[in-house]
Amino acid sequence: MGSGKSTVGELLAAQLGVAFRDTDADIVAAEGREISDIFVEDGEERFRALERAAVRTAVAEHTGVLALGGGAILDDGTRELLAGLPVAYLSMDVEEAVKRVGLNTARPLLAVNPRRQWRELMDARRHLYTEVARVVVATDDRTPEEVAQAVLDALELKDV
Repeated sequence: MGSGKSTVGELLAAQLGVAFRDTDADIVAAEGREISDIFVEDGEERFRALERAAVRTAVAEHTGVLALGGGAILDDGTRELLAGLPVAYLSMDVEEAVKRVGLNTARPLLAVNPRRQWRELMDARRHLYTEVARVVVATDDRTPEEVAQAVLDALELKDV
């Protein structure tokens, strides 16, 4: 959450001359409502099912840069789909998250005690991110442009 997946993804796509796609945006477009509304109205389990389907479709159809929601990695099947792909994990610490998103309640998984919940989410997910990531790029105190360049360099991709 707040790592800059979409912003950095768009920059990477532009530098590589390919299309950008975000599975969270795919879900919002398909459902006609925000992710926070899906969580509140239908629950996390329904959202995760939508997310799994969106990721499967995007990985099968899309050949450019793809951004996944932060919880997509929780699914075993999603991790299997990502195996062998040039995945970058954009990492940050809680203080950086506070600066970027304020850890506000618009994020459904951070509604109560957001700092503690963010840390707990990251403790539960970090090993999954690093399991599928070919590279880990720290985003703390970096501009999106610097992060995009670090991803290009780390993955040894060439910009156009």
